[in-house]
Amino acid sequence: MTNLNLIQRQIIESPLDSRLFVSGRAGTGKTTAGVERMRFLLEQGIPADSILMLTPQRTMQEPYLELLYSPERRAGGEVTSATIGGLAKRMCDLFWPIAAEAAGFKNPERAPVFLTLETAQYYMAFIVRPLLDEGYFQSLTIDRNRLYSQIIDTLNKAAVVGFPHTEIGARLDAAWVGDPGQRRIYQDVQDCAIRFREYCLEHNLLDFSLQLEIFADILWPQEQVQNYLKRTYRHLIYDNIEEDAPRAHDIVREWMADFDSALLLYDNDAGYRRFLGGDAASGYALNETCESQVEFIESFVSSENIIQLSNSLVSAITNQSTGEETYPTDTMEFIMAHFYPEMLNEVVGKIKTLIEEGTPPAEIVVLAPYLSDALRFSIADRLEKENIPWRSHRPSRSLRDEPASNALLTLSALAHPHWNVRPTKFDVMQTLMFALDTDLVRAQLLTEVVYGQKDSRLSPFEEIRPEMQERITYRLGEKYATLRNWLLEYRDAAPLPLDFFLRKFFGEVLSQPEFGFHSDMDAVRVASSLIESIKKFRNAMEPFDQTDFDMGREYLAMLEDGVIAAQYLESWRSENKDAVLVAPAHTFLMMNHPVTVQFWLDPGSVGWVQRLSQPLTHPYVLSREWDPSQGHFWMDTDEVREETDALARLVGGLLSRCREKVFLALADLSESGMEQRGSLLRAFQKVLSLQGQE
Repeated sequence: MTNLNLIQRQIIESPLDSRLFVSGRAGTGKTTAGVERMRFLLEQGIPADSILMLTPQRTMQEPYLELLYSPERRAGGEVTSATIGGLAKRMCDLFWPIAAEAAGFKNPERAPVFLTLETAQYYMAFIVRPLLDEGYFQSLTIDRNRLYSQIIDTLNKAAVVGFPHTEIGARLDAAWVGDPGQRRIYQDVQDCAIRFREYCLEHNLLDFSLQLEIFADILWPQEQVQNYLKRTYRHLIYDNIEEDAPRAHDIVREWMADFDSALLLYDNDAGYRRFLGGDAASGYALNETCESQVEFIESFVSSENIIQLSNSLVSAITNQSTGEETYPTDTMEFIMAHFYPEMLNEVVGKIKTLIEEGTPPAEIVVLAPYLSDALRFSIADRLEKENIPWRSHRPSRSLRDEPASNALLTLSALAHPHWNVRPTKFDVMQTLMFALDTDLVRAQLLTEVVYGQKDSRLSPFEEIRPEMQERITYRLGEKYATLRNWLLEYRDAAPLPLDFFLRKFFGEVLSQPEFGFHSDMDAVRVASSLIESIKKFRNAMEPFDQTDFDMGREYLAMLEDGVIAAQYLESWRSENKDAVLVAPAHTFLMMNHPVTVQFWLDPGSVGWVQRLSQPLTHPYVLSREWDPSQGHFWMDTDEVREETDALARLVGGLLSRCREKVFLALADLSESGMEQRGSLLRAFQKVLSLQGQE
């Protein structure tokens, strides 16, 4: 604890009966104090299993888990690391007999089936598809996967805010002013949400919204449930409370008096998960439950120069500038180009220079409002040509978009010809290139001569003409023969569940030396996420005795329908930590990882400020701050106000995670060929004009 300041030490070593509310901007050492407080509690002999550590999402627990999984830990119980959703799931499972009858499940004697985001979308699609043929959402043009996910989002909003799911349509309708046709869409959303909930109650299915409602409305008020939780957990550490939902804050508020000690950590000017139901205002109100409130001021990350830049920029965004704000010019540098590819060349060239001058790759991040496949590939290709290690993360990226998962799913289709899924030659070529670790030309030649799409035939390498064998190379032919023989042997045996098949295939062939997964840790991570996804899908399907239902084939169909993969912790981890990170700006914020240098791409893009179009839901109308009884409409002025506030929070959050410098990469024409005129760029121009007047 040598690098801790006095205030941090006082927090960490506070009495074992203290309740503390600690606030401060990102980078002021709040989480560090939380981790060390946990270490202190354990060193004082507090039983580990009496400590509850809460965060809004699991990825925020990484600093705490590093301590809990470290070799220095003594043997004994385990600290419970959870989200309010995870806690709700545990309580629903543990107290199912109480919950099932009170919630109105048709078969309370049967065990519950807990749904992931993927399986919830599967059942939502099962319910909504027939309704689309009847004319539901007829006036709306939207991808089906987004339609399913947004209806689920409305249910989740109702649960985390705390209003009945039967009021979703009325709330959205009451705030709408515009095309009357949109009102019919809100009616359709309400009807689909009610049908989905009824289906869940009939078949013992619990999605996130139902789990949370049962916990908050049925189980938490029960005396025996409260007695169990209060006896089990005596000490609380609750980090990033500003990102959590108001229903979570309600439960913690009622629970606080029964903890022996509590440490609540609040990030000022954050609230980046508001679109997911996060409520910073109700989180801050928890300070009333603590005897002591402490604010951390000193930043351990940002230099004074960066802090000055952040203050100036936020003032310019919110139009609160006094004209006196200045910032040191060496904290910000523009990278200018006419065309977008030229701008990316300049960015990668600057990254190369920084690394040559001694900046570790892990201390550099490239940020964009959105990270499209084309942009990700363009940056990655340039970094690889310069031999610069890089890693990327996009939580919204579907498993079907990953080359590693596409290869595994194509091989799965080839191994199960009875699915009648015939991969295209292009898919097989990509799969062989990846799985056999070869180049595109040889993979294409091999595919053309050995694969028959009509019957998923895989011809032996020996039957290829000798001159073609030489072009493909005998070494590649040997690897292909190993893969083919394994698939043919599997075809002749009894089929396994898809996740069992992939584990077996991966272990016996694909992970072996000279095959594609052997040394590609990112591909291994994707494979792990895919297998976990399939396992959860199988668990959700198994309770139903459905004839003519093949789980593997149904899973492939689900991915083809565009169902987005649920969030897996592996997707937030990377074996190569010493690499340049390429990520969307909001994703970087939730990773909570400070760096020395940041590159902001397209500061003139409206993507920095405009929220995604969500015609079936609304993060502000479906929130606790919006009072439907007042008869307000959601107007353009409301949208502009919230966009301005969100941009100020985003900019402040990014700069509080930057140590030394920001590079603004700007092309005259954006990635889509449009001129740059976004609010963020105008704010920078305002700051520069004030600087020029000094």
